Amino acid sequence: MSAHLQSYAAGSWFRATDEGPPLLDATTGEEVARVSATGLDLAAMVDHARTVGGPAVRALTFHQRASILKAVAKHLGEHKDELYALSARTGATLRDSQVDIDGGIGTMFSYAGKGTRELPNDTLILDGGTEQLGRTGVFLGQHVWTSRPGVAVQINAFNFPVWGMLEKLAPAFLAGLPTIVKPASQTAYLTELTVRHIIDSGLMPEGSLQLLCGSPEGLLDQLGAQDSIAFTGSAATGAMLRQHPAVLHGGVQLGVEADSLNCSILGPDVTADDPELDLFVKGVVAEMTVKAGQKCTAIRRAIVPAAIADEVIAAISGRLAQITVGNPTSEGVRIGALASLGQRDEVRKAVQTLRGSAEIVFGDPDHVDVVDADAETGAFMSPILLRAAAGASEPHDVEPFGPVSTVLTYDTIDEAVALAARGQGSLVGSLVTHDPEVARAITVGLAPWHGRILVLDRDAAPESTGHGSPLPVLVHGGPGRAGGGEELGGIRGVLHHMQRTAIQASPDMLTAITGQWIKGSVQRVDDQHPFRKSLAELRIGDTIRSASRTVTLADISHFAEFTGDTFYAHTDPVAAAANPLFGGIVAHGYLVVSIAAGLFVEPNPGPVLANFGVDNLRFLTPVKADDTIDVTLTVKQITPRNSADYGEVRWDAVVTNAEGKPVATYDVLTLVSKTLPE
Repeated sequence: MSAHLQSYAAGSWFRATDEGPPLLDATTGEEVARVSATGLDLAAMVDHARTVGGPAVRALTFHQRASILKAVAKHLGEHKDELYALSARTGATLRDSQVDIDGGIGTMFSYAGKGTRELPNDTLILDGGTEQLGRTGVFLGQHVWTSRPGVAVQINAFNFPVWGMLEKLAPAFLAGLPTIVKPASQTAYLTELTVRHIIDSGLMPEGSLQLLCGSPEGLLDQLGAQDSIAFTGSAATGAMLRQHPAVLHGGVQLGVEADSLNCSILGPDVTADDPELDLFVKGVVAEMTVKAGQKCTAIRRAIVPAAIADEVIAAISGRLAQITVGNPTSEGVRIGALASLGQRDEVRKAVQTLRGSAEIVFGDPDHVDVVDADAETGAFMSPILLRAAAGASEPHDVEPFGPVSTVLTYDTIDEAVALAARGQGSLVGSLVTHDPEVARAITVGLAPWHGRILVLDRDAAPESTGHGSPLPVLVHGGPGRAGGGEELGGIRGVLHHMQRTAIQASPDMLTAITGQWIKGSVQRVDDQHPFRKSLAELRIGDTIRSASRTVTLADISHFAEFTGDTFYAHTDPVAAAANPLFGGIVAHGYLVVSIAAGLFVEPNPGPVLANFGVDNLRFLTPVKADDTIDVTLTVKQITPRNSADYGEVRWDAVVTNAEGKPVATYDVLTLVSKTLPE
């Protein structure tokens, strides 16, 4: 890390032409670095992303991008100790640093895995099946997702300088977008070190990642209709961004994650003797103490039944009394410093406002005993628990971004839901209950107001990741006050960055455009069985039309006896005849599929290594005794695996009867060698 934070722009590190303001150690008050972007050519950054980074990323397939994400995650994992050491200067304990650093690295690993498993080894994604737009099938529609030729700008908050960057970078990169990172200045030194490690690794294409340390003034003026902004921060700043001409009139997409007065509800079924009470108390205390409560997902409102409010407050206070505040590197310290003295002042002001309708039941906002540090030089603060009076409004309007939570009470489920809704939209809510009916009623009431809901009980607790942990496979974002944005959510987070387009064309044109065989397009039959072709030789549309076979009553009886599937439609002529769907003995669907496999399989050793599944199986027409069937098998999709000497082939299978009517349709999935065995 440099004494003067640098930006990485247009392929090189840039030092501002002035010194800029100092960034102070949250624990000691010592200067860590200075930050400024004076003299930085923002237009050149955006142009570099568009003309160098974007084309380089979009030239890669989704699998290649996923492989890079995995490599970057591994590389950062090798430097975690260095990142932890610097993270401590933000006031973070080791546990806090792990949430930020390991959480960000884990998110990259998750997207790398999902990109390989769930996306094609291509640069285009099909969205759903085709739509027949005419009577004969020669004019079809197909939705596709494609990468935008734009730039993803992320503007991040101070509380997660690593995770905040990586959780936005991973889906954007996988979607084919270069990223410009603008970290919050207070903790930008940790983001800068992380970016340095990524750039030094040489793993990401040049221009796909740039860093702006300092003021972003003028950056949005460079953006246009193919660009996007992902913002995490205050609702006030989010509102300003929404009013920027580039967003209002220029077509720039803006995603906002803003203030969030998240709640946790203790179910009315929970008694003092239930394990759920302890789970609730632990959850509230954890969210007050992790990152010193500086989390957009922290529990700000603890909503509990009035009948046991005193027990809940006593239990939370008892746990808080055992927690040590102090130097985050000291053994036993649970709460480190807030990010800055200014941040502590803001939290104190928020607590003072809350006291207009609530009393403090634990802690002192103006005093705290600390370990191995100066309580005033460092930005330390005691955890504060308040109890709100009936009808209080402040807990639903004020977000104290620190170790603060307010207890509110209710008498009925409807009251609990109404209290939660007064937060006007949150990133996450949680419900602790062991009653399924309570879980259903409260969850349905909370869902419109929350992006994520944790329902916690004794059964889920052993594997629960907790109230405040965003997961890469689930949506992170929330409605209303929370900003209305949506990040993460697995592949949803990737598609958020892409363009969905409806393509109208003939089957042959759709096949050429999408790289996947579309029903009605050309099928090629030659003298060589497709199972004798390596992955390099196979082509979309390669087809085998099998010989036919008659399914006899003896076949059906044998299959029933062999498998134990003696359902009456296969074994009882009278009952089968009375069934309006069959009108007599019919073959098992799985018998039909098994016979079809025997008709199309080439049995000798060759490039086909294994059948690993069947997708989209449908039985369309019953096969009766003595019906004749055949099968047409067509190469539908070819997906080479970058890390193996084989790939996946998806085959379109249609089983038809003697009248030419489809009796079964499905996709066969095989693993095929890239080259022929020697």
